[in-house]
Amino acid sequence: MDLKEYIRSIQDYPKKGILFRDITTLIKNEKAFTETINQIIEKSKKFKFDKIAAIESRGFVFASAISYLVKKPFIMLRKKNKLPAETHSIDFELEYGTATIEVHKDSIDENDSVLIIDDLIATGGTAEAAAKLVEISGGKVAAFIFVINLFDLNGSNKLSKKNYNVESLMDFPGH
Repeated sequence: MDLKEYIRSIQDYPKKGILFRDITTLIKNEKAFTETINQIIEKSKKFKFDKIAAIESRGFVFASAISYLVKKPFIMLRKKNKLPAETHSIDFELEYGTATIEVHKDSIDENDSVLIIDDLIATGGTAEAAAKLVEISGGKVAAFIFVINLFDLNGSNKLSKKNYNVESLMDFPGH
């Protein structure tokens, strides 16, 4: 199954000049969604990990299914002020703005190996912030798995140069 056929491209969203790669057309198709989950699980077998973390919010769609199937705890990396208990926070730059993500301080234990899953990697700012959250929590990043890599925005390369393992299911140009 060619999963690329299930990704919708929307011009000038969320702002002019951006070609948005929409996963809603992938996840609304049960066969494509199942194949996506199966491919992520297959890629995850290369790595030893204790927990799965995902970046809000589209990463949750994939990571929660993976967590259930591989029977590993699921950790939510959320936008600022969305988690009720004590958190670690990281501010970072986005392709079109700035943001903050957080994790509960009790989510990741010392030396936990964490697989980070998200729907898409663009410039790598969000993913790098996610890695920092895992690390300041005492864990280490086992790998990143993305459904889509926007290869010409170099986020995947940025993570690889920092010695993170990076996998993706499909590549698209970013603009």
